Amino acid sequence: MLSHWTTHCGLSLVHFLAFPDCGSGNGPILESVEKVLMDDFFTGVEISRINDLEVRRKVAALIQQTHANVDFGLHPIILGEKLNLNSDDMGQRNHALETLSSFMPQAAELGAKRVSLLSGPDPGPSGRAEATKLLIDSLQQLSEKARAHGLTVVLETFDREVDKKSLIGPVAEAAAVAKELRKNFPDFGLLYDQGHGLLLDEEPQAALTTIREYVVHIHVGNCVKVPGQASHGDSHPRFGFPGSENDVPELAAFIRSLFDVGYLSLDGSLNDRPGIGFEVKPQPGESSLAILVNIKRSWRDAWNLVQPPAPEPQTPRRSLDRASCADHRPSSSAIS
Repeated sequence: MLSHWTTHCGLSLVHFLAFPDCGSGNGPILESVEKVLMDDFFTGVEISRINDLEVRRKVAALIQQTHANVDFGLHPIILGEKLNLNSDDMGQRNHALETLSSFMPQAAELGAKRVSLLSGPDPGPSGRAEATKLLIDSLQQLSEKARAHGLTVVLETFDREVDKKSLIGPVAEAAAVAKELRKNFPDFGLLYDQGHGLLLDEEPQAALTTIREYVVHIHVGNCVKVPGQASHGDSHPRFGFPGSENDVPELAAFIRSLFDVGYLSLDGSLNDRPGIGFEVKPQPGESSLAILVNIKRSWRDAWNLVQPPAPEPQTPRRSLDRASCADHRPSSSAIS
């Protein structure tokens, strides 16, 4: 059995999805963040804009008091205002850049070290090459702005054909973007989401292997792929939601893949504990608090299902005889 997950990773909650009333920057932000940070199951929180200055200061203080990690998600702003970082309309792209840049000071004020975002819509096969160039340019500009505030930029991969229909997108293309960004911004990274990967028809271990050197954060979650079913698309239902793709066994398999590709370390020897965030949203008729319970029970059960790989057979020590006095030590094997 694996040791406790705190040896291997830290767990965060995407606050603006678990508490969707807060996604606009208003609502019960302080109270809901407090519920998360007072629960030591979570070592961090992923939050977005907080419009009220006094509430923002109180949330920042609470993050410091609870010794929590924090990432700042630009997703509600991008999706809510329909911003497009790869638009071929210069006015639209500049508006997106100016809007997102304006939130860098707020992210830093809250104690974040990273801001995460998504690309604009996919223009279709004929426009992808040019859209990708524009996206790279936008990400470079945002990374420059972020650097001035002690922040780094993280690009999350989204579905391309089902719901958000984003340019990025498949892991091979995400890796190409990250490779270009890393030339000037070595801390730039990718965020891979378990549910989004399913909407892209990606096999988790193969996908993670493709982008492993660029992945700096992981989201686990769920989706419904069958058209016409409740919560179809990128709605982030709870684990075990009717008609959905992921429950405890699938979560356990995904965790196993994270060990297999080296994102998680079996001996907990990584210098910085990698992060895993829960991107789960209550569906109609469900409560945020029930979703938190679902997350914790599903994770605990899944973790207990993950078995470490059997050790590789070692070369037996040869007996000493008159022909040789060499000490043949067992070969050591690294576990990835």
